[in-house]
Amino acid sequence: MKKLLLLLVTLGATSVYAGSLEQLKSFLTGSKTLKANFEQTVKDKGGKVIQQSSGSMQFSRPGKFRWQYAKPYQQLVVGDGEKLWLYDPDLNQVTVRKLDKAIGSSPAALLAGDAEIEKNFNLKDAGSANNLNWVEATPKSPDSTFEHVRMGFAGNELTVLELKDNFGQNTVIRLADVKVNGKFSSGDFTFSPPKGADVISD
Repeated sequence: MKKLLLLLVTLGATSVYAGSLEQLKSFLTGSKTLKANFEQTVKDKGGKVIQQSSGSMQFSRPGKFRWQYAKPYQQLVVGDGEKLWLYDPDLNQVTVRKLDKAIGSSPAALLAGDAEIEKNFNLKDAGSANNLNWVEATPKSPDSTFEHVRMGFAGNELTVLELKDNFGQNTVIRLADVKVNGKFSSGDFTFSPPKGADVISD
């Protein structure tokens, strides 16, 4: 679970695109903040479901986000603009990393990063399927922990993320109740380790 969380949190076009690439550009430039519920399914390279979870997420560009798993186990990831905090309530353990090292060329850079996505990713129009238009983003960094991420758009709304990691696992994240450009409390993107928690840092 921890590796998957770090993978997920560790998400401006320079020319005018058509189709799904134009939708991605509109999403990046038009959504300064976003809040949604999500359902996540992880499959191994043979297609067997090995994990299902759900929770809520939100971000405020640049670099601030909150990713909270509610079921089946509670986990919390917070990016405060400088640091990334990963909290496991069951273990009462906190992992903290520098945000720039944790995000890099990761799916979180697609969501909470700035709009200049092509600095870190190669983009291509992946066509239409299941009533969605798809963009595929491949990280330029050889040190990335995933091969690519596919983003499915309905209009200018992001509804699905599909990630394939370097171990052949596939993660599908479906967003619901999406609210764009709402106001958040500053406390949503801050974190203080609970008393007595074991804190691990780089």
